[in-house]
Amino acid sequence: MKTLGASAVLWLWFALMGQPAGDRAPGPGPAAPLPEHDVAALADTADLTAVVQRYCARCHNDRLLRGNLILETFDVDAAHERAPTAEKMIRKLRAGMMPPPGQRRPSPDTLLALVETLEMVVDRDAALDRNPGSRRFQRLNRAEYERVIRDLLDLEIDASRWLPADTYLGAFDNMSDAQGLSTTLLEAYLRAATEVSRLAVGNPDARSRSAKYTNPIDVSQHAWDHLEGTPYGTRGGMVVTHDFPVDGEYVFTIETLFGQGTGFQDVDISIDGEGVALLGLEHGARSTFPIRTEPIFVRAGQRQIAAAFVRTIEGPYEDRLKTPGWSFVGGEDSQAWANYGITALPHLSDLMITGPRRGAGVSETASRRKLFQCHPARPAAEIPSEARACARGIVSRLAREAYRRPVTEQDLAGPMSFYDQAVAEDGFEAGVRTALQAILAGPSFIFRLERAPEETVAGESYAIDDLDLASRLSFFLWATVPDDELRGIAAEGRLSDPAVLESQVRRMLSDSRAEALSVRFASQWLRLQDAEDNQPEPYLYPDFTGQLREDLVRETQLLFDRLVREDRSLLELFTADYTFLNERLAVHYGIPGVSGPEFRRVPYPDDSRRGVLGHGSVLLLTSMSARTSPVLRGKWVMEVLMGTPPPPPPPNIPAFDETESAQGGRLLTTRERLEIHRANPTCRSCHRFMDPIGLALDNYDVTGRVRIRENGVPLDTRGTFYDGTDVSTPAELVDVLMKRPIPLVRNFTAHLLAYAIGRRAEYFDQPGIRTITHEAEANDYRMSSFILGVVNSDAFRMARPAPVVDEQAGARHEGESGRTGGAGS
Repeated sequence: MKTLGASAVLWLWFALMGQPAGDRAPGPGPAAPLPEHDVAALADTADLTAVVQRYCARCHNDRLLRGNLILETFDVDAAHERAPTAEKMIRKLRAGMMPPPGQRRPSPDTLLALVETLEMVVDRDAALDRNPGSRRFQRLNRAEYERVIRDLLDLEIDASRWLPADTYLGAFDNMSDAQGLSTTLLEAYLRAATEVSRLAVGNPDARSRSAKYTNPIDVSQHAWDHLEGTPYGTRGGMVVTHDFPVDGEYVFTIETLFGQGTGFQDVDISIDGEGVALLGLEHGARSTFPIRTEPIFVRAGQRQIAAAFVRTIEGPYEDRLKTPGWSFVGGEDSQAWANYGITALPHLSDLMITGPRRGAGVSETASRRKLFQCHPARPAAEIPSEARACARGIVSRLAREAYRRPVTEQDLAGPMSFYDQAVAEDGFEAGVRTALQAILAGPSFIFRLERAPEETVAGESYAIDDLDLASRLSFFLWATVPDDELRGIAAEGRLSDPAVLESQVRRMLSDSRAEALSVRFASQWLRLQDAEDNQPEPYLYPDFTGQLREDLVRETQLLFDRLVREDRSLLELFTADYTFLNERLAVHYGIPGVSGPEFRRVPYPDDSRRGVLGHGSVLLLTSMSARTSPVLRGKWVMEVLMGTPPPPPPPNIPAFDETESAQGGRLLTTRERLEIHRANPTCRSCHRFMDPIGLALDNYDVTGRVRIRENGVPLDTRGTFYDGTDVSTPAELVDVLMKRPIPLVRNFTAHLLAYAIGRRAEYFDQPGIRTITHEAEANDYRMSSFILGVVNSDAFRMARPAPVVDEQAGARHEGESGRTGGAGS
């Protein structure tokens, strides 16, 4: 079968780029003005300006330039004229960080009056110019591409096979400013469209090839580790999803890596849970070799392939000389891990699938059923009109869902022209496949284009179209395209109705696809992806496995998901006296009474853990591989949770690891090394903020287990929070953070807004963020208050033409947007 050539796709690309996105009426008028804050009678602004000059300008002047901030001429009454500076002051004052510890400070009432007055002045001015901001185009990133293909074609794919890695900006991978566009990128999307269309339709002419899957070395093959997707009674192994292009015979080859010792092992091979082969292995020390099955007939489609060792004994025996939990610890490469000589179980390292041999057509698959909702009774050459009508119906539905809007004749002309070319040579299914490829390679699919009204005035905001609003909403809550109901309501122009919009938000939050808020938003906000980069040293943590790492991350995702599903308070993320555990994670934490691989809600037996600060995922990502890091943990709390990151370290400051680690023949604790490191006055100014926070969490080791000693010495976790409160335990740290919830909830809201609109929250967004958090406070900070607040915000529902750069003059000005211009185009 033929595929779309690059020139054909580029022709389609430019043809579609010039087409209007359907005939749409301009969206509704601007929403109601932002409500003013209910601020009590404040001190005279002149007096507050004097406070700034007396206590703040001492450091923030043109000589010292602390924090890259000059406040010598700052006037509180004109704070709106220096809004970016005022927002920095508000953030620090709300967190209680300024003036810094040890410096002269006015009374708490004066500081409160100052910050509330600054907010009032800035918010009043913002209400007069409700700036929703602007952004460049947004395109589907890897995660969104995978979810959209799953909804469109009932096909599970790994977008990393074709698309380059996404760039993170401001914690997230969907920021428009970081989404570049190049010829190489367009070619990647073209390759993806070609391969995805083949996977969806199947390929009766497929040639034999081999696909190799390698098991990550941190996936344990321990005797008591059952891998989800493998048959019961097995241990370890690997599970993969493989695309079989055609019915035919395939050969499965495995490679195993053995530790020290000899024995006999059986490996079970199963397809979609049904056993198809049993391979016997007899091995000696440190050997690896491939073993293959006889040809096995497999029908076309996506199949789950599992290869796992058969467990030959039952009943865990607590042997004092038992093997480590991480099976690879004794493998061939164990010398690199300083564990050579440890006896370990065999480790299944690779699975290769080769075929097809003797192809026999393409069976019905889930993706084919989703794609071919009609099929001509006879070959297309015999009844071309009937076949084309069927194809047109298929293409219309696909384009409508893929483009996230009603389609026009112009939208269908390109894909149908490719259908006409392919059907004449290769038949009906090849024509549909080529038309599908054209849709998936088109800009209306790859880019989330938004249309501005016909008359767009420079510098003026406008309400976005209901269909664009539906797309923003679905990618925010589901990370995928709108469903039929949401798209239908938007097409009728009813989605902008506040009551209808709220109803749709609540419906979508109750849908299973809303898990995207936990696995996408919360995971990136909390930097959980960084947990993958820290592999604890196996000679210190031989029982730490890849499965345990996944469990740690899943625990945090499930807690956030519960808050969303049950509409609980955001503050519970920090204060929860319960968590979600399976048996493996419960054993790791030392919490009894949990059995089985399923996660379930479990109350903490004591106050040694509270909320997300007691989660192993966070503790792992804020550690080094061989030791904890109070600095990283304190920095994480300040930056990720509070939104007040410490400044970067000055140049030429020795790294912490260069600090001496032993004295008098005794290993120093992390705290003792910190005391040496921060003896430098330049270091102390930042460490006095971070270290007490991190030390309060130092009774957790690298993997999140509770500990009471380090290097044989009892831990000393005592510290003083920057507001003067003594903290030494995680519970005390949570309590001191709860004294000032405003920085936590505002920082969360800023990240939620940024993720929802695809750009970083700027200074002009802060008045809207304060409005959202103020209304959420009246509703006990329930999650729905934040989500609905973001959805109803100007930044989410409105747009402003993006600035245009005059390349000749180098000047920046506000210009009229094109037909697909405006925010998000």
